[in-house]
Amino acid sequence: MKGKPEFLSPREAVSRYLDERRLDATDNTIRSYHNRLSEFVGWCEEQEIEQVGDLTGWTFDEYRRSLGENAPATVKGKLSAVKQLVGYLERIEAVSDGLEDRVPVPTISAEDSRCEIKLAAKDAGKLIQKFRNSMAIYATVEHALLEVLWFTGARLSGVRALDLSDYNSEIGVLRFVNRPDEGTRLKNGDDGERPVAIPETVTQVLDDYIKRERFDRRDRFGRASLFSARQARPSTSSFRAYTYLGTQPCIFQSCPHGRDRNRCDYRFRNAASKCPSSRSPHQIRTGSITWQLNCGLSIEDVADRVNATPTVIRRHYDVATVDEKMRERRQNFIDNLSLAEVDE
Repeated sequence: MKGKPEFLSPREAVSRYLDERRLDATDNTIRSYHNRLSEFVGWCEEQEIEQVGDLTGWTFDEYRRSLGENAPATVKGKLSAVKQLVGYLERIEAVSDGLEDRVPVPTISAEDSRCEIKLAAKDAGKLIQKFRNSMAIYATVEHALLEVLWFTGARLSGVRALDLSDYNSEIGVLRFVNRPDEGTRLKNGDDGERPVAIPETVTQVLDDYIKRERFDRRDRFGRASLFSARQARPSTSSFRAYTYLGTQPCIFQSCPHGRDRNRCDYRFRNAASKCPSSRSPHQIRTGSITWQLNCGLSIEDVADRVNATPTVIRRHYDVATVDEKMRERRQNFIDNLSLAEVDE
């Protein structure tokens, strides 16, 4: 590129930065950074900041102030993305040394960093039972996907990466494999590879989905994906639509928002995410992890299943209420307390 790096516009700088990140990041990560940095770029253009050489500590403080109505975790995420962008600009000598340290990324409490919205276990149970007991919706892609997401706690990118050969029905195992050269890199690369056991009830649903609903197609790499559509492996947006459609509470009860299910636009794929009570893949993962812990699995075992560290689980995913933790996790321990065990 001709010219000096400090003359890069904020938009050009973000484009170059994302090109670099594509070497070691998943498509979902790139999409997340693009969304966060697009707001910063738009703000810079509104402020008539035409080149990155004009960025200063004052610039970042003003941008932080413009984010005032966002949730603390959202502000931290957006400013963290800007900080990493500025670190890249330092490396290519487009901005002065030390400018990265002037991006005011806030320190927030553990409570503020948590996502409290989740698919509640009771709702997941009602949805799954309705799917299993209704021949009209049994073993559909929405049903099978919900079963897998709930009983594994896996990320959407991991489930999308599953091939038909990664599923072993006889022993009830899904094997998550990192295949970055074939379009399905796992979140943590090779460290994300693992086998995850699933109950027999889930394997039965998957077996029936494969027989009745799955399209026998191969993607451009010749791979047969577990969840398959007419064009082979569905896109991430398609998977998200499946989860929004498959978690709408009107599947098992009357609409909590007073809508007529037969006339509701939210039942259609392109509007399913607008349903206030539908849940995203991340919210299903959050609910699943909390539920698995409530079921008595150790945090280490859950961490292995969902490919996250115990620290990350405690900080971001375990959103059990105080009552849940007391009632479901500690009750067995309390029941075993006995004075008879105390030495006289």
